[in-house]
Amino acid sequence: MAVQQRSIQMPGGTIRYWTDTDAGEGTPWLAFLPGLTADHRLFDRQMEHFSGKANCLVWDPPAHGDSRPFALDFTMDGFAHMLHDVLADAGATKPVLVGQSMGGYVSQAFIDLYPGEAAGFISVDSAPLKRKYYPTWEVKFLRHTKGMYQAIPMSLLKPWGSWGAAETEYGRELMRAFMDSYTKQEYVDLAAFGYRLLADAIEAPGRVYDIDCPTLLLCGEKDHAGDVRPFNRKWTKGEGIPLVWVPGAGHNSNSDKPEFVNRQIEEFVRQIIAA
Repeated sequence: MAVQQRSIQMPGGTIRYWTDTDAGEGTPWLAFLPGLTADHRLFDRQMEHFSGKANCLVWDPPAHGDSRPFALDFTMDGFAHMLHDVLADAGATKPVLVGQSMGGYVSQAFIDLYPGEAAGFISVDSAPLKRKYYPTWEVKFLRHTKGMYQAIPMSLLKPWGSWGAAETEYGRELMRAFMDSYTKQEYVDLAAFGYRLLADAIEAPGRVYDIDCPTLLLCGEKDHAGDVRPFNRKWTKGEGIPLVWVPGAGHNSNSDKPEFVNRQIEEFVRQIIAA
């Protein structure tokens, strides 16, 4: 696999991303977008599987992994604009956005801001960005998580985070590796910022959008992260988007059950090509 690391300078810092273009010109692009506090390693099994089959891109989102230091002063729309710049820098046109958790939210913001530019969207253990799906108390809670995280020792946060995010040993080890890369304060600041970012995006005035590309919802059967499973049930019912449950998987279902998720992605891309 000929993976190349690349970087692009943004006002808040440097974003690093990786591409594999062995599949060649004219082949679909897959853009893998990790969730909050995770980094590009979350999609290692997807990058390996799709090498030579599709052109692939994965990034460390701003303030994550190797995209640090980075100022925590952007909005969800700013997040999506940065993704757009990264895709343009890589030459990734009409990508299928594969967004896990926070990566799914930024994908929706991207689709809202850049209609027609995504060939497809696969949500992995994420949730809708539309305000109508959220009770007021939940949005308010998202704004007040910092004190909770601050009060919990890192020695407890690590096992709590890894067991809460994944069901397999590989998935849990990966989550522990992500958490080990941050100091306690970095982790607390990033997590709290991410939840507040999401709350602001949900309540952004005038955010009324429809996803304008083929879409698939993937959600782990054992996803215990907040109300992700109920949100996916509401999402598929409210928008008519297909929902596939990933058997035996937790919140990071693409690392828990990579073979199953990879098959779903392959079939989704085949249907887009055939359309």
